[in-house]
Amino acid sequence: MNPDNPNPTRPGGERVSGAHATKPGWAEGLRQLYDSVVEEPLPESFKDLLAKLDSAD
Repeated sequence: MNPDNPNPTRPGGERVSGAHATKPGWAEGLRQLYDSVVEEPLPESFKDLLAKLDSAD
């Protein structure tokens, strides 16, 4: 917890307490961004490239 800010909030204004108070405010947003990218489907062109690389062995 930041001694200068005893009542930290998340970007949306939600109060943070306990273990979450030690995480920086941007950490949750970064995790959500990462999760959304991981859930995106693999483009066909990338699948084709991987198939070519696999067959090159």
